[in-house]
Amino acid sequence: MPLQSTLSGQGSGSKKAVDTQSDGKSFDDLRHECLKEGVLFEDPDFPAEDSSLYFSQSVPVNIEWKRPKEICDNPKFIVGNADRTDICQGQLGDCWLLAAIASLTLKKETLARVVPHDQDFDRRYAGIFHFQFWNHNRWLDVVVDDRLPAVRDKLIMLHSASNDEFWSALLEKAYAKLHGSYESLKGGSTMEAMEDFTGGVGEVYETNNATDRLFSTMKKALDRGSMMGCSIDITSSAESEAKTTTGLVKGHAYSITGVEEVTVRGQKVQLVRVRNPWGQVEWNGPWSDSSREWNNVDAADKNRLLQKSDNGEFWMEFNDFKRNYNKVEICNMTPDDLSDNTKRHWEVNMFEGNWIRGSTAGGCRNFIDTFWTNPQFKLQLEDADDDDDVCSVVIALMQKNRRKLRKEGMDMETIGFAVYEAPEDVDQLGKDFFRYHASKARSRTYINMREISERFTLPPGNYLLVPTTFQPHHEADFIIRVFSEKKTEALEMGSNVDADLPDPPPPSAPEDETDEEKGLRRLFEQLAGDDEAISVRELQQMLNGVLSRRKEIKFEGLSLSTCHSIINLMDVDNTGQLEFQEFKVFWEKMKKWIMLFLSFDTDRSGKMSSYELRIALKAAGMQLNNKLLQLIGLRFADDKYDIDFDDYLTCIVRLENMFRAFQVLDKSRRGRVNMNIMQFLMLSMNV
Repeated sequence: MPLQSTLSGQGSGSKKAVDTQSDGKSFDDLRHECLKEGVLFEDPDFPAEDSSLYFSQSVPVNIEWKRPKEICDNPKFIVGNADRTDICQGQLGDCWLLAAIASLTLKKETLARVVPHDQDFDRRYAGIFHFQFWNHNRWLDVVVDDRLPAVRDKLIMLHSASNDEFWSALLEKAYAKLHGSYESLKGGSTMEAMEDFTGGVGEVYETNNATDRLFSTMKKALDRGSMMGCSIDITSSAESEAKTTTGLVKGHAYSITGVEEVTVRGQKVQLVRVRNPWGQVEWNGPWSDSSREWNNVDAADKNRLLQKSDNGEFWMEFNDFKRNYNKVEICNMTPDDLSDNTKRHWEVNMFEGNWIRGSTAGGCRNFIDTFWTNPQFKLQLEDADDDDDVCSVVIALMQKNRRKLRKEGMDMETIGFAVYEAPEDVDQLGKDFFRYHASKARSRTYINMREISERFTLPPGNYLLVPTTFQPHHEADFIIRVFSEKKTEALEMGSNVDADLPDPPPPSAPEDETDEEKGLRRLFEQLAGDDEAISVRELQQMLNGVLSRRKEIKFEGLSLSTCHSIINLMDVDNTGQLEFQEFKVFWEKMKKWIMLFLSFDTDRSGKMSSYELRIALKAAGMQLNNKLLQLIGLRFADDKYDIDFDDYLTCIVRLENMFRAFQVLDKSRRGRVNMNIMQFLMLSMNV
């Protein structure tokens, strides 16, 4: 089901954070309890154990978990103001996170939300701290105790340059808890953490094909409070963290902390300030800390900009920056276009969905037979932007919880999306539409990042958004945020649950029976005996006998479970058996269902693709939404995403049975079904 909201200003910044502790208690509740009982908090949800550090390896050294008061005499949460020099990388490969934290310190209001200042080591100290992160359109309040991993009284993870300051170490611990362990933070994109600190939307710029406006875009981004990072690509894992002769590190996340212009001999020079989260190892080329270029800068500018110390921060001339760094990541509080000077009020629609193998994990456009089964979302762009004839749209597709799932052997899926011009008044679009229509816009690439976002300008009209993994059958949960300057109507396609099941015609009189019906009557009477009705086992015997003569149907026989479902559907007088008149009505249905199955069993293997089930059910008069199709696919599809004839028949009979039950229960709905009740019934009937 889609969740929709409207954002302006700082995204979701005004929303109250949700308490995340398993016992439901808030930070204030837990701190009050500890102070009342005179104990220090110990977090049962993230214990001071090896499992909180690593999930794939044993702890490499003898680590002790120590509270700050066991490490120094007078610990402080924050010394002075939290700033970028408080962030020094430890043994964990999470430079991407540290680069984002360094950028966060430049935004004091945002920092105060992520790192609440209602905590310290003073008289209200109880060994408990809390931090707030944006997570899938919600702000979460994450509580931790202050036991930190240390070796010989030295912190081994993120720490401050001052040995008596602990806000940054505790922030890293809370972020590790959010994702399941410290190890889960290894490797990532600076953008990922920037978005978790702001609820903003990210954009990526490649420096090798950037426009001439990149410098002004970066300057405008900092002026508007955006967070920025940069990195150098690697061509192999051997290059990761490799230091170049100029002092830069490949495959390493840096934060951008300043963009300035200075005058040198009457000429403007564009400079970028970059910070290495290691707190050391700096650029040694032109405009580095001790370079002679600074001798030609006005003294006031030099004193304002230059700090001569090996703190990991340095200036570069913009052309050198572009030659050395490959990628710039910008996280905007709102998706205001950084190429113009206007600030817009953005509307946002947010949807949650998932790709489930066998039903909605169709893969990219390369896999045309299943691509159409991916979730589809319709966007109605009705009004053009102010002073323009097109609509500005930013689409951001994010996969959920992948970092936390690493301990289960999963990692980021390769994701992307496409946008098509949508026809009027059409629900879920099928294979032929995508076979013959090209996309109007799409993500530049498929990539294994948590989020991929793109900015488009589109004429007013109706559009179809299709988010996908690159390969079919790959499962993941996702959210989509669609930002637009003007209000946009957005809805999930294929979300209706409905049925058009007219009452079957009355069975023919015995004297009007066809030759086929007469043959069925003879077989029926042989099995029925004196009571002139057949039981479930006799029905199984009869159907298997009749169907086995039809060479076009390849199957191993109908199960007793399927025959039970058939009797439940057709037993009008509730005897638990079928009379011949009831059987004749069923047989007319059966013939239609057989022809439908054969239209999808093109290779006569006795199986149909579970991805085709939506079409088959619709042809049988039943329309299901993605959630219900996913449940059915998981229940009936085999490991090759096929459904055999017996399971197909079980599925279609049970569904008709349930739809008819609802029509009886609620005549006023005329067959329209409450989805939650429908799901409950499907589960109760073992679907």
